[in-house]
Amino acid sequence: MNLEILTPEHTVFKGDVYGVQLPGINGLFEVLDKHAAIVSALKAGKLKILKDKQNSQTYSIKGGFVEVLKNKTTVLVEGAEEQ
Repeated sequence: MNLEILTPEHTVFKGDVYGVQLPGINGLFEVLDKHAAIVSALKAGKLKILKDKQNSQTYSIKGGFVEVLKNKTTVLVEGAEEQ
């Protein structure tokens, strides 16, 4: 799955990943390879990139949105800091 994390200032992350965990406004959810198309609002919290089944990378994000379409996940956030 291709993941792209963008802020108004720059691209935070771009690459192929196993999955991503996101802080949705109604709770934490996970997007994996070949996920159904969705658009969801995000709240401030932890975003976890699952690079593979054993390696991950975590960012602290401000609110934003996520779109999943045709095995590409695009995350648009106000700000993101690597943890």
